[in-house]
This record gives sequence, structure tokens and C-alpha cells, in this order.
Amino acid sequence: MIGKNRKSELRALFSDSAPTQKSSPADAGHEKNANIPPHADLAPDATVEAHGSSVPRAASGAIKAMGLTLSSITREADEARALRQALDEGERVVALDTGVIDASFVSDRLSDQEKDDPDFLALVESIRESGQQVPILVRRNPSNQERFQVAYGHRRLNAAKRLGIRVKALVRPLSDDQLVLAQGKENAERRNLTFIERALFAKALAERGFDRKVIGDALSVQKSELSRLIQVAESVPDRFARAIGPAPKAGRERWMSLGQLLMSEHGQIKAGEVVREEAFRASPSDERFQTLYEALSRKPSVERPEPRDVRGPDGRTFARVLRQGHRVKVEFLAEADSGFVGEFEERLAADYATYLARSKH
Repeated sequence: MIGKNRKSELRALFSDSAPTQKSSPADAGHEKNANIPPHADLAPDATVEAHGSSVPRAASGAIKAMGLTLSSITREADEARALRQALDEGERVVALDTGVIDASFVSDRLSDQEKDDPDFLALVESIRESGQQVPILVRRNPSNQERFQVAYGHRRLNAAKRLGIRVKALVRPLSDDQLVLAQGKENAERRNLTFIERALFAKALAERGFDRKVIGDALSVQKSELSRLIQVAESVPDRFARAIGPAPKAGRERWMSLGQLLMSEHGQIKAGEVVREEAFRASPSDERFQTLYEALSRKPSVERPEPRDVRGPDGRTFARVLRQGHRVKVEFLAEADSGFVGEFEERLAADYATYLARSKH
């Protein structure tokens, strides 16, 4: 029974692409292998029946040696059907010159390759040693049909550029909405965007007039979370967000706090000075965030006026007068005669009354 079930699954897997003409048993085996997708790891002596032409069935022991479970056969059948559907829809994997491929019309990454993306160099080495295993997804560039535009796979594209090789790409006709959804889905499954990358991605799509539902689906977020993402992106000027980079350790609350600090003109002037510093640009992204946050959080130092010394006939300082706006502070030092201090306190009110009376005339 198990052998018959496996035979049925194999027939279902390859029946759509089996030869229509009657062939000899030897030819049938050759044509069968030509139609098997690379991922269907069948043993060389495995045989199937196609279009009513019986081909000798391998012994049950040989079938067991193939190591194929019913679940794996079902999965491979699904993959084969998906591949046939892709070919029917005009998709194809091609090797493209990286020079004819443009980035997506909306950016979703702030990484500066190896500086902010430590896995990038590992990706380059992996492709150098083993080749590109997963194709990128592109469409014809709507503004120039001789060029292509990436939906996802920007890192693989950059790695191919670094290596000076062609990049394997799946060419698919995509609308703008479909490109955005594919771009967001790939990011969620492979390398998640940081908070600020997701926020800027959402803001960029909103500014291009995309429906909020499409944006939410692309980022896999609810409506309320999408609103918070856009709110934060709008509070942090784009030039400062890009100067900081992805900052994977900084979440929503810290970015919101930074946005508050950047609301004032003074904050933006100070931030402009910080991001131009060489040490800031050379540091990792999370450190850049912390450096700017701390610089803006520090209260500006208030220049305190120096007190004025009051000296006696002998040249020694016996008091100090400090003016702070409309306030005046008089401080008598230990050297001041205590009798004079007492008289000063008594005369202060009288002298003030005399001054007011004189100033009225």
C-alpha cells in the first residue's frame, strides 16, 4: 500500500509535464528525469507511470532507499506546481548585469553596508564561495523598460556589485502596491527592519499616496501602530535619522524623545553641529544615536556673572556684590567690621525710602 501511495504521489508531481508521445522504456526514463525539478532528489533507478504507458516499477527496497516520505513528496509537488505557475505567468530567473538594476522607488534601509550591517561582508563571502542561492525579485522599471527595479534583495544586489558578478533575478510584472508588499514581506522574513527604518518606510509610502491598508500589510502592523510609526518619523527630521542610521537598540520611546528634543531651533542647530563631527560619523549607529541624544539632553550652560569686589581704604575686599538680572546680592566677608554691617542693615530701609522720595520729584 505504501508503494502504491508513493507511486500515486509521484504521478501527481510530474503528470503535467510528462511527454505526450508514446516512447520506449529507455526514452521514458530519460524524459522523466528531464522533467524532475532539481529539488526533487530522486534516486537514478526510480521510475513512474506516465500517460498510461507502464514503466517497470522499482522494487520496494529501492523505493525505500529514496528516502522520500509522503510529506516531502507533497511539499515537492506544491513547489513544482508553484514553479509551473510562475513559468505560466511569464516569470523567469535570469542573470542580470547589476548596472541595469535600480533600487526600489522607496528606501527601507539605513544601513551603510558593512559599517551598520555586520552581516553584509559574511553575505559577500558566502556568495563568493557558494554562489547566489536565492534570486532577487525585480520588475521592469516603469520609467525605462530597458532597466529593472528591485522589489527585494538589495543586499544580495550590493554583494553582487561588490564581487563584480551578475545577479540572479526573478523577473515579475508588479504594480507599485505589489512591489511594496513584496518588499515588506521579504524584510519581515529575512532581516527585520529596525524601528526607525520601519517608521521612515511607512512615512515614505504615505507621502507617495499609498493606501494605509497597503502600508500596514507591507509592514505587518495594525492601524494604531502604523500611526505611531508615521508620527515618530515626522518628528525626527530625515537628515538626522539618516545620519544616525538604523540604531537597532533604539526603540519607539527613545526615538520619540529624540523627536521632542529636535522640535526647537536650538535643538536642530546643536544636532547639525554634532552630526558633522568626524568622531560621530565614524562610530557605530547605536553610538551615534546615544551621542546625539545626550548632546541634546544636556541643558545649555548659563554664563554666571562674576561678583564685584568692594574694597575698603586699605585695599582689602570686605564685601561682594553680585547682580543677576533685577536681583542684587550683597555678601559681607569675615573681614568686614561687624559694627558697619549692623548699621548697614538699619540704614538700608531708610536710605531706600529717601531714594524713592527723591526720585518722585
